[in-house]
Amino acid sequence: MTLPTLLDIEASGFGRGSYPIEIGLARADGSVCAFLIQPLDEWTHWDPKAELLHGISRNRLQREGYPVRQVACWLNDELSDIGIAYSDSWGYDNTWLSLLFHHAGMLPAFRLEALRRLLSEAQLERWSDTKETIIREQGILRHRAGEDALLLQQTYQRTLTL
Repeated sequence: MTLPTLLDIEASGFGRGSYPIEIGLARADGSVCAFLIQPLDEWTHWDPKAELLHGISRNRLQREGYPVRQVACWLNDELSDIGIAYSDSWGYDNTWLSLLFHHAGMLPAFRLEALRRLLSEAQLERWSDTKETIIREQGILRHRAGEDALLLQQTYQRTLTL
């Protein structure tokens, strides 16, 4: 069985002025990668409550983050052949992804779809409990893009077999 590619984005906060700070992918083969994003000078919104969740400081992004264009190129390289990735927070993630590509001066070579489109009613009924079980079993660090993408992918896979 081929697993869907899952994408997750951590951000500076929610709402107006927020921007992506980390993008993670869980690939169809189960491998994971994630990149921190250097904030642009005009990206000034910073919500301390969001930082408490993901644990990533703005200073760390400036030191360790990759430039916006480099992250957009990486995403296109990773996803152009597949053509699609899925997100459990499509409304937010699609907005942040659009912002990233806009500022990179590029178009995405893939589309982002809502994970919900892949799930049967039976999977939806089992989703929350299954996800919590996986978090407990594996001690997954939440609110980091790569870990969250992998958690979604594993939850999808397990809800198929229950």
